[in-house]
Amino acid sequence: MQIDLYNNQKFEVKPFLKWAGGKTQLIKDIESSLPKEIKKTKEIKYYFEPFVGGGAIFFYLVGAYNIKEAFLYDINKELILAYNAVKNDPEDLINLLMKMEKNFLAKNDVDRKEYFLDIRKKFNDDVPSFNFEKYSPDHVKRAAYTIFLNKTCFNGLFRLNKNGEFNVPMGRYKNPKICDSKNIRNVSECLQIAKIFNCSFKTSKDLINNESLVYLDPPYRPLNKTSNFTSYSENEFNDKEQEELAQYFDKITDKGAKAILSNSDPKNEDENDDFFDELYSNYNIVRVKAKRFINSNAKKRGPINEIIVRNY
Repeated sequence: MQIDLYNNQKFEVKPFLKWAGGKTQLIKDIESSLPKEIKKTKEIKYYFEPFVGGGAIFFYLVGAYNIKEAFLYDINKELILAYNAVKNDPEDLINLLMKMEKNFLAKNDVDRKEYFLDIRKKFNDDVPSFNFEKYSPDHVKRAAYTIFLNKTCFNGLFRLNKNGEFNVPMGRYKNPKICDSKNIRNVSECLQIAKIFNCSFKTSKDLINNESLVYLDPPYRPLNKTSNFTSYSENEFNDKEQEELAQYFDKITDKGAKAILSNSDPKNEDENDDFFDELYSNYNIVRVKAKRFINSNAKKRGPINEIIVRNY
């Protein structure tokens, strides 16, 4: 179906989770950075996203372009579980979410908070014993918990502590849309062309070839010591990992893949900070405007520069 959500996509599809660092606002910049041949033919043979997160770029591209096969990776096991549940069992997931939405919205503020805390406790209590490896109906139920918590918690954050437990408090929403059944069905349809992996970005290079388009959206390098958002997985992504990612970028470039990477621009805070300019000195770097939404100080949520790196 033709719609105008972004740019007359074939599918009305958008991320099914709110995600810290989501790339909806960078879609036009990323699209303008695509290889000329892809923009001309509207075809992508193999699409890779080693840090899929909320998937805004993938969901845009799969609607606007003809992607033969996609490969989506993330180290966050809860996120990948949710992707697989949406892909494999959208109707069962919708039924669970509709019941949760009905129960939640019927309650007053005090009872809503109690309901939220109960779901959060169930989610956290299952962490030590839950079998993430073997897909089952329990995965659909856990995905429903993830989506419910994401849609009702403060700022739509997905934050886990060192033990893998969700620790975000409830947000203040009058009428949150917990179950977007139409979008879940469309997301499920889009995911049928995708293989989904719960692993490090490093693993993805084994399948990448010279017919691949790779979009890299790693955890952003914090602009300063106070801006470091607690990671959406238990794993820290520090400067050492950023350097390893640059080496990965070199390797997939040697394979002939077309690669695009986005990250924060250290020059927002220190014009002499050439961390990324030096790491990616052999590639094309452009700076684009983006709005940073997650900041305790509302005055610091305005437009800042981000970088987009291309190897072509």
